[in-house]
Amino acid sequence: MSKVIVVYHSGYGHTQRMAQSVAEGAGAQLLAIDADGNLPEGGWEALDAADAIVMGSPTYMGSVSWQFKKFADASSKAWFAQKWKDKLFAGFTNSATMNGDKLSTLHYLFTLAMQHGGVWVGTGMMPSNSKAAQRNDVNFVGSSSGAMAQTPSDAGAHEMLSGDLETARLFGQRVAAAAVRWRG
Repeated sequence: MSKVIVVYHSGYGHTQRMAQSVAEGAGAQLLAIDADGNLPEGGWEALDAADAIVMGSPTYMGSVSWQFKKFADASSKAWFAQKWKDKLFAGFTNSATMNGDKLSTLHYLFTLAMQHGGVWVGTGMMPSNSKAAQRNDVNFVGSSSGAMAQTPSDAGAHEMLSGDLETARLFGQRVAAAAVRWRG
């Protein structure tokens, strides 16, 4: 069995709900970045021991939150020692608008993973893009790079659509299956 860690920052609870869904699908451990951009005790050691690291951040102003960026900058210690080289990586994000520049956030997460010498896992899901598609369908937002969700700015985390959360759960399953194959 492989060890998957979901490391994330959530400003208003939406990204946390996504993280929980990814973790449910992957059988993963959750590792929350706090409001000051710090990991809990033992967080760095957990990431070092992981086979796969799934990163999540809300999309704020076209990129990750400053708290996630603080975590990413602090990961340079792991980078310098090549502690995360050849691990699997994946990412997810949420924003208030349908586009919301979420792809920029996923590109940031992808670049961070590549800097660490990692191997990226995308969603592997077809988009829901037919005339019959409904907003609550799996992968309605249509991302291949990582899981994306959209929640209106005046909607609470409890109002997230089940299709977006199911997308995150299925994405977690894919990462876990890839980690088993990668670990061999």
